[in-house]
Parts: sequence; C-alpha cells; structure tokens
Amino acid sequence: MTDLFDEARQRLDRAAEHLDIHDDVMEQLRYPKETLAATLPVRMDDGSTRSFKAWRCRYDDTRGPTKGGIRFHPNVNIDEVMTLAFWMTFKCAVANLPYGGGKGGVAVDVKHLSRTELERLSRAYVQAFARFIGPERDVPAPDMYTNGIVMAWMADEYSKMADAPTPAVITGKPIALGGSQGRDDATGRGGYYVLRHLEKELGVAPEKSRVVLQGFGNASFHCARLLHDDGYKVVGLSDSRSAIYDPDGIDPHAAMAHKRKSGALAGAKGNGATKDLTNAELLEAECDVLVPAALENQITASNAEKIQAPVIVELANGPTMPEADPILAKAGKTVIPDILANSGGVTVSYFEWVQNKSGFYWDADEVHRRLKQTIAPEAERIWAMRKKKDIDMRTAAYVHALERIAEAVDARGTQDYFNPDG
Repeated sequence: MTDLFDEARQRLDRAAEHLDIHDDVMEQLRYPKETLAATLPVRMDDGSTRSFKAWRCRYDDTRGPTKGGIRFHPNVNIDEVMTLAFWMTFKCAVANLPYGGGKGGVAVDVKHLSRTELERLSRAYVQAFARFIGPERDVPAPDMYTNGIVMAWMADEYSKMADAPTPAVITGKPIALGGSQGRDDATGRGGYYVLRHLEKELGVAPEKSRVVLQGFGNASFHCARLLHDDGYKVVGLSDSRSAIYDPDGIDPHAAMAHKRKSGALAGAKGNGATKDLTNAELLEAECDVLVPAALENQITASNAEKIQAPVIVELANGPTMPEADPILAKAGKTVIPDILANSGGVTVSYFEWVQNKSGFYWDADEVHRRLKQTIAPEAERIWAMRKKKDIDMRTAAYVHALERIAEAVDARGTQDYFNPDG
C-alpha cells in the first residue's frame, strides 16, 4: 500500500516532467532536511504521568526559515507530518513567501484533556523542540485542534527559555500577544479571493452559481460567508457528524449561529426543504463549486466519477488522492489545488511574522489588501501555466513552485557549476 508521503512525492515527479531542472534539485526535495521525534511526559490532573508521541519536520529551507502548523490529533504520525511539511514547502513557494516548509504534531485526543493538561502538553512540546524551532529557523503556527491560546502558551514558553520576549517564534497568536489582524479568516478568505479572481475562466459567478462546502470549521465558514455575501448560493454544508443540503440555499451565518448554540450543524435549516445527507453524499451533490474543507483523502478513485461539481476548490490539505486526479481531469473538472487555494493562512502568518519582527502592526483592511495582492497574481500565473503546458491546475501549481525552488537551489550551485565538464 502506498503511504501518504509517497503519494505526495508522486506529484513532485509529475511536475518535474514539465521542467528542465537539475537532478540536484530533485535529490534535495525527495526527503526532508530533518525530522525530530520526541516523547512528551505530561503530569495529568489526577497526579499521574502520561507520555505523548510528538514530531517536528523541517522539509526544506532553501528559500528561508521553515514554516508550518502543529496539529494535535490522535492519528498524527511521522508519515503525515513529513507529508504536510512537503506540501508546505510547495505552498510557500506558490505564494512566493521567503519560507520553506515545516510541520509538527502530537498524537493526542484533546477532547480527553482538561485545559490545564492541554497547557502542560503545549509547553512540553516547546521544551522538547526548543532547539529545533526559532524565528529565523522554524516558525510554527496553529493547525488541527490547536488555536490562538495554544500558540500563546508555546510562544510564552519559548520566550521564557530564551530569556527575552520572542513573539516571532510562533504565528497565529492572539492579537493582544502580537497576533495579526485578519488571521482568523485568512485561509477561507484566500480561497475566496482565488475563486473570485478566476471566476471568468472557471465559468462561475455570483447570483448564478451554487456552492457546497464539506466541513464547517473556521476556514470553511469564512469562505462560505464571503461567497454568500457576494451573491453565491450556498446549498450544502457539513461538519464531522452530519451534512445538510438545500437547493434553495443556506445562510452560513444562521447555520454557524445554530452550530454554536447547539454544538453541531445537525438541525440547521436552509431556505427551503433542507435534506440531511452523509458527508460522502454531500461530496456528490449537485452544485457548481465544491469546497472540500475537512480532512485528507476525501475524493478518491471510488467517488471521483460521482462528483458533479465542475469546479473543486481544495480548502483542506490533501483532500484529493492522486489516483482521483486523472479521473477528475478526464471528466472535465477543474481542481484549484490546496497549495494555492488554502495558502491564505500561511500568507497572513508571514504577515504576522513580519509585523512581529518590525514591531509595526497593520489594521485588518491592510492585511486583506496585502493578502489579495499576494494571492490573486499567483492564481493568474498558475492558470497561465496550465494553459501554456496543457496540464491540470494541480500540476501547474507544482510546476510553478518547483521553478522557484529550483532557482534558489541553482543560485547556490549545482553539479553543472562545480563540474562544468563532467
């Protein structure tokens, strides 16, 4: 069985077929620069000690310090962490940020931790990886089941160990502790900007196009509300337990208010006869734009032929398995890949890092302006690459990123420089 990391590298190989790059570049990108595993002993509230497996991967730092989130999830493993760091390497290059890719994680179910236990675990992570991270070396951020307060604990722990306030070591912090305005909706807003910028080419538009979003967390909600407010009709939403579909439309503001009040999306109503579906059924529902915004590997070889949406915007990391890509392409579907569609989060994390280092902070309108100014031209370049080379959008995005990484590797010298006659 092919593992997640091998699947990710298949996309690198596919992109390399469309470029004349040196073997040194491919050799450097096949494996991470360094990966560290640790065991985190944590004192629990009942006085016992539990140990949690943890990892941090710095995949490639050719273009700058590595950057990537830390997720707390019971299924986290080294393969997943390396894969996510690989994706971050290309995501940062797509957005033209001066970063490489990194990622971290702890195998833990945070639903079984008290708040004090969660704080001890967060600080234990920094204690274990303090020599691995740093503002000029590796800059973590929140990811699945981590948030602003977890980042605050981590930044505080690092600052204590450094004996100096060091806000730039972590992004995604609360605004009162050096976080950036506009970070909360950055991932969803980035996907929204990409879709709006390419809507003429994609054949979608407000007032005529229907959107389904699988997943209804932070990124999905903000993308849904922005599209809804512009006139797109949101017809389907889901969370981890249920899905709803209403061809007459669903107000995402009202759906989120229901979810916050009841603790679940189930029971939320649209404008007409709202139907309850499974997550799998929602992916296959009739719509013009499908936004997978939940977990990896949701669109597979088994269900790709059943996807009705002509446009897929990957707000989640890795929601489409490699074997599904050719099926979607053959069916004429356009996939806006994750390394472009959800790059708004890391872009605003970069803005936070810049603001921390300069000590000068921007308002939300400035952050939104800079995000759009960064992400829209990259979407346009990748679309142009797609047309120029007659390839799908995902491959075009990887080609675009690989060109930038290769240029940085070449700038330090390859075999052609050191042995020009060889």
